[in-house]
Amino acid sequence: MFKKIISGLIDRPLLTSLFVTDLTILLFHRPPFIFSLLMLGALTAMSMYFGQKLALFKE
Repeated sequence: MFKKIISGLIDRPLLTSLFVTDLTILLFHRPPFIFSLLMLGALTAMSMYFGQKLALFKE
């Protein structure tokens, strides 16, 4: 399962870098409230996209 996640992230380098950058900014910096809501929405959308594309628990 770990190998499938890593290969899925490597196949989409732009989305992976946006995801990591967005998560890092939200965790370690204090952006303005409205901007942080937009970033949280983008992070949620990317998480749902990765979850759909990786389909880890599909039989």
